[in-house]
Amino acid sequence: MLTRRVAHILAAQRSSVDQMAESTAPRARMLLQRCVHARLQIGRGLVIYVCFFKGATEDMLPKMVSSLLNQRLCEGPSGGLVSVLEAGGSVLVVPQATLGGRVKGRAMQYHGNIGKEEGLQLYSRFVSLCQAQLGPAGGAQGAGAEAEVKHGTYGNRQVLQLDTNGPYTHLMEF
Repeated sequence: MLTRRVAHILAAQRSSVDQMAESTAPRARMLLQRCVHARLQIGRGLVIYVCFFKGATEDMLPKMVSSLLNQRLCEGPSGGLVSVLEAGGSVLVVPQATLGGRVKGRAMQYHGNIGKEEGLQLYSRFVSLCQAQLGPAGGAQGAGAEAEVKHGTYGNRQVLQLDTNGPYTHLMEF
């Protein structure tokens, strides 16, 4: 009788932990990489690799863009770290579905990634919000810097060439 009761309590706890894990699971993963130069021709700034998971919505995009563009990851004139907005740097946004992969045996699975059409809508809106914040009206403040947003094509393979002055890479989940 006691064993059955303990088993019942443990099962309830596992169920509770599983529910908490599902509710706190990320809905998007971004990888930011500081660069000196990246092809699709941007100068100093950030390369942002983007992967959306099931459950991602357009409502979360403004906060994501604000967080990403305001992180102090770029080297400022005095050597300290400033945001890409403060540096007047450029941004290259690259769709990267492989950020959502999970290892299963010797293969990768991508079951948690958002569907292609939904992902394309979120990606397009994400790029538009980046452009709005980094564009002339968005307030890029770098002295004489030409800030711009370039982006890859969602759902297609792409060749990327990147020069970096690190390794200086950060993973952010939303």
